[in-house]
Amino acid sequence: MRSIKTYDTTLRDGTQGEGVSLSLQDKLLIAQRLAELGVEFIEGGYPLSNEKDVAFFEQVRKLNLGVSKVCAFGMTRRRSLKAADDPGMIALAKAETPVCTFVGKTSDFHATKVLNVSLEENLEMIGDSAAFLKKCGDVIYDAEHFFDGWKSNPAYAAKTIQAAASAGAGWIVLCDTNGGTMPEEIREIVTAAIDAVKQYDVQIGIHCHNDCDLAVANTLVAVDAGANQVQGTINGIGERCGNADLISVMANLQIKRGFEVLGGDQMQHLTELSRFVYETANMQLRNNQPFVGQSAFAHKGGMHVHAIAKATSTYEHIDPESVGNERRILVSELSGRSNIAALTSKHNIDADRELMDKILAEVVRLENLGYQFETADGSFDLLVKRCADQYRPHFQPIKYRCVAGDRDATSHVAFAEAIIKLSVGDDVRFEAAEGQGPINAMDTALRKALQVDYPMLDEMHLVDYKVRVVNCDEGTAAHIRVNIESTDGKNRWGTIGVSENLIEASWYALVDAVEYKLHLADNAAK
Repeated sequence: MRSIKTYDTTLRDGTQGEGVSLSLQDKLLIAQRLAELGVEFIEGGYPLSNEKDVAFFEQVRKLNLGVSKVCAFGMTRRRSLKAADDPGMIALAKAETPVCTFVGKTSDFHATKVLNVSLEENLEMIGDSAAFLKKCGDVIYDAEHFFDGWKSNPAYAAKTIQAAASAGAGWIVLCDTNGGTMPEEIREIVTAAIDAVKQYDVQIGIHCHNDCDLAVANTLVAVDAGANQVQGTINGIGERCGNADLISVMANLQIKRGFEVLGGDQMQHLTELSRFVYETANMQLRNNQPFVGQSAFAHKGGMHVHAIAKATSTYEHIDPESVGNERRILVSELSGRSNIAALTSKHNIDADRELMDKILAEVVRLENLGYQFETADGSFDLLVKRCADQYRPHFQPIKYRCVAGDRDATSHVAFAEAIIKLSVGDDVRFEAAEGQGPINAMDTALRKALQVDYPMLDEMHLVDYKVRVVNCDEGTAAHIRVNIESTDGKNRWGTIGVSENLIEASWYALVDAVEYKLHLADNAAK
């Protein structure tokens, strides 16, 4: 089993993606998490570009990163300067990382037209930079635009990587910088590049961008051709269309191809890692992301769910748990009894075909009104209880009134007010509250009304709130779908409300969220 080294550039290349920004603390936390999984190389940033990256290299030395090596990134020395006098080279040396990665021009076009240097001077810049950085530690040379350069002038492209290898670079990384190379070209050129540096003590890596949606495929092909290091970012974030997604690269290499990655025993942590980076970067999860997305092992069609119940391999290429993910059964108008049976197993009603049909009919009816239960497991569970006559409400809303958009005359801050009337048993409660917005005001008033009877509501808080127009052709009179995600620290559940009125749709979802929490508490007390 061949071991493939992983090189993560989320903290540098990943932050060049649109909408991606990481604080110093974010970068340190991600570096620590990558190290816990055994990622061999963690690129921290470009110390000459900003103070945050300089601070990162100072503080990352205090972390216990195990086998992981932090890499400082830079460029070749400037033309007409000695490497020892170049500000970029000096910044890399001052970073005091065990590995320095520098990028140079492979393409004769880029050397002459972008850097405005002769082809010979470009080779000298590469060699001088590698020799200088070799005094500081291990050296990785990123051959920028390698594949375009090779296709344009293979003899000169070969000279550029030979210049780095002969001067002490231990790794030559071939970069598909524009992301436009096809897999068959990757295989042919990587093979030729390996032959071009075979006389040197150097290994080959691959760095692919995703402009043709081929970054993962091209990375795998490069490994087949002999590359021993794969570069990419977690979740594929990065400039333009992103980088190769290391999550998919690692899973494919080890699970599908039999290579050893991260020591051979970390694949079950991939989903956790992926979601940690999304949350740290304050980005939305990509539900259809292979291997680790919430929809990667989600089944909606009735025929699919029926087959999955007999043999999971019918519609799953691997066991979800092998990458730390889980199987999800969805319910919609496309579902059959198999979906309902899978989702209601805890209620022990699978033998009641009449009840199954009743639940499915109610799902279809509500979906025609704009409901979707795929991310509203809490509301679906309450629906099942209602259909099975097992639903016992903990409170009964009587009426509510919400005023939004008022402005405090003193602070000049807009706020909302909610007034709620409900009953708990024979007691009628009447409460009012202010909030930052209508949902916050209604939530606060509802909790005040229920706090005495149900103190466990203190454990619950809102995680996410989403609004979607259902029938956009109706304009401002359209139905609105509101999804609320809640947690109590142990459980996480979604609820839904639909109405032409945004406040009313939010109220429905909020009431379901509270009721579901109280039903969870009832079950825990049994």
